[in-house]
Amino acid sequence: MPDEALLDRLAGVFVPIVTNFDDVTGDVAPVRFRENLRRWVEQPIDGLVLFGSTGEGALLDDDEKATLMRFAREVVPAGMPLIAGAGAESTRATIRQIGTLAAAGADLVLVKPPWYFGSVLQPAALLDHFRAVADAAPIPVLVYHIPKYTKVTLEAGLVAELMRHPNIAGLKDSSGDIKRLADYTSACPDGCRLFVGSGSLLYTALELGAAGGIVAVGNFAASLCAELVRAFRAGQTRRAGELQGPLAELNREIVATWGPVGVKAALDLLGWAGGSPRPPLRPLGEKDRKHVARVMQGAGLL
Repeated sequence: MPDEALLDRLAGVFVPIVTNFDDVTGDVAPVRFRENLRRWVEQPIDGLVLFGSTGEGALLDDDEKATLMRFAREVVPAGMPLIAGAGAESTRATIRQIGTLAAAGADLVLVKPPWYFGSVLQPAALLDHFRAVADAAPIPVLVYHIPKYTKVTLEAGLVAELMRHPNIAGLKDSSGDIKRLADYTSACPDGCRLFVGSGSLLYTALELGAAGGIVAVGNFAASLCAELVRAFRAGQTRRAGELQGPLAELNREIVATWGPVGVKAALDLLGWAGGSPRPPLRPLGEKDRKHVARVMQGAGLL
């Protein structure tokens, strides 16, 4: 059974961190990666996610993920949940990958659906896939709904079935669809931990009963995200709503527009390690970097 103390910590602001690469070789850059981690654990956040969409997880091989997870485990304190992005095209490969990540130190895994045959995968096939993964996983599973990239939509009825599995701890919804988020909230039984994946919807998600957000904007605006959550929990809903405005603009103009390359540009501007993405992604040009800087200045981050 999952560690209840760990599950109790699955709430608040989780940051899906970037993966750093050497600008010349394109190899992972462990020194920069560790430098960022040491800074993130000092931020007012509740947990970290490695190898998600913002972490360019789809561009990393399994050995790289295991190596980076071991580095992260050395830096991140035991009390802070460390989640690893996972998922492959076959059920057996997904299970194997999760075992490797768990052995390297992951507390939980965030598992995206297989996408290549997504157009012909019926809900029953997806149900069987996630159940088999959860049965075999030595650590708790969060289901990752990211139709922007996978083109696979998880309907609320399917989510309700999945959340009954004792080793499925919850779901991250990055659809950006408020109605779907509300449907998921209704579908989740007691104890299900629903996270929103869009910084533009953090306040709305909390109002709907979500546990928190796994939001890319937290890479460079962690304090703003944390302040919104604190205000909401304290009953200061007006203040939380006011904070959502600048957070939504940061998310819209940087994260939603450019994805991980925009997040890395923002980190560079803050003096953190952003750097180049892994090809075929390309870094932002000078004009777009200046736009990122203006947006950050408008939010008081620079």
